[in-house]
Amino acid sequence: MITNNLKQWQQRAQAQTEILLERALPSINQAPETLHEAMRYVTLGGGKRLRPLLVWAAAELGDSVQAACEAAAVAVECIHVYSLVHDDMPAMDNDSLRRGKPTCHVQYDEPTALLVGDALQTLAFDVLSTATALSPARQIRMINVLAKASGSMGMAGGQAIDLANVGVDLSQIQLEQMHGWKTGALIRAAVALGALSCPDLDDNALAALDNYATKLGLAFQVIDDVLDCEADTATLGKTAGKDAEANKPTYVKLMGLTAAREYANTLIQQAIDALQLFDERADRLRQLAEFVVIRKN
Repeated sequence: MITNNLKQWQQRAQAQTEILLERALPSINQAPETLHEAMRYVTLGGGKRLRPLLVWAAAELGDSVQAACEAAAVAVECIHVYSLVHDDMPAMDNDSLRRGKPTCHVQYDEPTALLVGDALQTLAFDVLSTATALSPARQIRMINVLAKASGSMGMAGGQAIDLANVGVDLSQIQLEQMHGWKTGALIRAAVALGALSCPDLDDNALAALDNYATKLGLAFQVIDDVLDCEADTATLGKTAGKDAEANKPTYVKLMGLTAAREYANTLIQQAIDALQLFDERADRLRQLAEFVVIRKN
């Protein structure tokens, strides 16, 4: 059950993330002003900040290095926002609304949106590479985790598979491979980055957390597919019904609404079960898993 305690923690973590993002982003008074203004427009003041929340929650499992944890939260959100900016463009999903306001290419123009995505991606690695107080090996491992999650066998690759299969009926195995990369890879990276900011967490802990994050990432996408059918545009903050309109392969198309929701609940329970290695310090991760299936957007 999602408690007021979790809501308060989410609000504090979201506020802290907002402050860190505001500091990391270039000033609108610094040239090129329009590019910097657009970067701040798409990044600040919106979104669930789920990936930074997962960083903060995973970091509670050990003795985290604050600077590394902060850098990880900023970096993973910059990658996520860059992906949204490019995903919304006419050559991709062609959407005009994101987080309740006009998408970047609508508010500005397509060249600016391309450059915003490029700049946010590089900013992520700039921030992560300058975090201090971790061993060089640990820091390089964090950079490697985020790079792999963002690339051709991660988020970008999943997006490519998605675009190549519009109108195609994929099997559940194929669908899960696609979304395991497109959506799940960055969720897995967020959990791993939070854990890696704790020098005292070993590879056994990291493996258990990766199992958790893999199940969570799939559940997140299943619920996204459900909400695309059930929720309205105002609630979602983006255009509802886009996947069905574009005839994209989804869990709802494959299973139906009821079965898709049941499958998401099964995945969440599997994610929670993967945390048996940990004590009450994993409660935030458990609660965030439950949040994923009851969210409205």
